[in-house]
Parts: sequence; structure tokens; C-alpha cells
Amino acid sequence: MEVKGMLFMTKGDGENSYVQSSGYTQQVAAVTQPIVHKAVQSMLRENCSSTPLEVINVADLGCSSGPNTFTVMSTVIEGTVKSCSELGCEIPEVQFYLNDLVGNDFNTLFKGLIVVEQKFKNVPWFAMGAPGSFHGRLFPRNSIHLLHSSFAVHWLSKVPTMTNEEGLPLNKGKIYISKTSPPGVRNAYLSQFQEDFLLFLKCRALEMVPNGRMVLIIHGRKFADPTIRESCYTWEILADALSYLASQGLINEEKLDFFNVPYYIASQEEVQELVDKEGSFTTEFLDTIVVELGGTWSRPETRIRNIRAFTEPMISSHFGEEVMDKLYGKVRDILVEDSRHGNQPTSGVTLVLELKKKEKIQPQVMFGSENIEENNMKK
Repeated sequence: MEVKGMLFMTKGDGENSYVQSSGYTQQVAAVTQPIVHKAVQSMLRENCSSTPLEVINVADLGCSSGPNTFTVMSTVIEGTVKSCSELGCEIPEVQFYLNDLVGNDFNTLFKGLIVVEQKFKNVPWFAMGAPGSFHGRLFPRNSIHLLHSSFAVHWLSKVPTMTNEEGLPLNKGKIYISKTSPPGVRNAYLSQFQEDFLLFLKCRALEMVPNGRMVLIIHGRKFADPTIRESCYTWEILADALSYLASQGLINEEKLDFFNVPYYIASQEEVQELVDKEGSFTTEFLDTIVVELGGTWSRPETRIRNIRAFTEPMISSHFGEEVMDKLYGKVRDILVEDSRHGNQPTSGVTLVLELKKKEKIQPQVMFGSENIEENNMKK
């Protein structure tokens, strides 16, 4: 199942919107901004040593509509100003390309740019939307100096195929990898992630300049076993809530059995292996960070708003909008019960990596039997 038309965060700025419910990703952004700042400095040092740059092209992939993009933009501008001052060169113009799928709430995103405008009135920067899938080409060759993506690359281009030879579902009653899932489910998810992430890297290798930097922030896991509850907690409780609705006759059980999410929670080792296999980038930094879910994030009311903000559009497109309040009401009940018994995770795991585009790479523009450009034109 293709996901382009149904994969977006809840729009607007209401209580359940992504703008109002992205506190956790903002918390992660605060922790990871020093890495973005360092990437800006390193890129400028290596690309301004001979001929100063007049324009820096920066892409934020999977930008959504929330404040995280504005935090990254501010870090890039601040890093550019500081680095140019240290290097004794003129501050280049900064062009931001804000990318997400066509269903994204770009209107709310552009309205929010006022925050950056007010902060940097004396720095030449520009922003434009770049709608499209990052599982294909987005920009011209050798055009992007710095690329950032936060909590986006773990989304897959499509739901893995998970049926047996008779066409029956392999993952009945679950919507992601679970303890009860047969090995074929885990293999299908891993295979799809490998295919998508390799293509992602190949496309970015064509688009980025030599010595360009890429900072990726990805939902990850600490353990080799992807079925540990801490890793897939959100999808487990959503599956439990959907199963409850099916038992009450509120949704079709067969629809649930055939529904799986286009998402993969990778380990650090899986990501590094694919970077090495693709071959166009060197790893400047790779770490697994753990962010404690303290304060308001320990409250079920806060967590349910966050879960609803990034899952409702996808789930409602399959089961219908009319059952969403009942679904997330049940998820809240599960969160309250788990909180009471100390069964909900108290921290979140994120993979953070900084990649550097190699100066000379082997031309690997073939993917399967088709050229990447040809593949992209067919989409």
C-alpha cells in the first residue's frame, strides 16, 4: 500500500494538531542542535577555504508543520554567522528548502516562519516549500550543502507485503512487529527499510555537493530484538485499542488484520551497515541517545495528544473518522492503566547521525534494473 496520500501529521493548530503536540520532538531537537551547529561549521570550513560561497542551500526533509523546523533554521543561520565571522568571510545567503509530502500542512508551516523572520532581520535568508517524497529525487545534482531530517526517515515508502501464499494476513491483530508476529513480518519490515534507506542515500548522494553534510534524527531502538515492548510501545497499545474496537463491532476485524503501519524502528547497527553498503558518505557521528519522558510527558493526557497527532490521519484513512474519538479514548485508558502499574516506557530512544558526502564516489545511479532518475519520473 502506497502511503503518499495518507501520511501527514494532524493539521492546523488545534488541541490535537502536531503544532500543539510535538513537545517530545522539540525536546529531542534541543538535545541534537549542537550536532547541527557542528555540521554547519564543518561544511563551511571545507567549502569556503578557497572560494567563499555566495549561497548555501539547506534542505529539511519531512519538515511537517511544527516548530522543530524553525529551531533547525535558527541553528543553521546562527552557525553560518558565527562560522563566517571566525573565517573572516562574507555571510552567504541561506536558501532553505522545506520538504514534506503533498498532504503536509504547508500553510501552517509558512505562517510560523514569522518566528524566524523576527529573529534574523539582518541576515539574508529565504525559504520555499519543496513538496514530494524523499524516497526519490527532490533536487538538482550537486546543489545541496546541508541536509537535515528529524523523525521522518523511519517512515517507509509503503507498507511491506505481509500475506501468505493464500493471501491471508501474517500479522493478525497487530499493526507492527510484535512478540506474536511470525519471522516473516520482521523480515518484511527490515527488507523494506533497507530498500528505502539505500534509495534515500543514493538520491541524496546525487543531490549533495562534495563535503556536504547530512544530519539525520531517527526513531531508533537500543536492542537487537525489535519486539521489545519499549521499542514498539505506541504501536502495541494502538493495536490493543483497535482490537478492542473490533471486539465491540465498531470496526471490521478483517480490516484490522490487513492493516500495518509503514514505519520501521531501526538499530544503530542496521543504519551503519546501510551507510557503509551504499558507500557515498562517511560517518562523522553516530550515537543512540535516550531522552527521559519526565514532567508533562509522563502524563497520559499529553502522550495521547502526541500519539494522535502523528497517527490519526493514517489510521482514519483506513478505518474511518467516525471511530477516532473512541479509538483514542481507549488508547488513553490503556495509558492510564499502564501508568498506574508502571508499565509504560519512561524514555525515548533516538538515533542521531552526521554524514559527510565523499569528494569522489563511484557512480551508483542504478537501483535494481532502473535508473534513479527514471524511477523518479514514474512516480
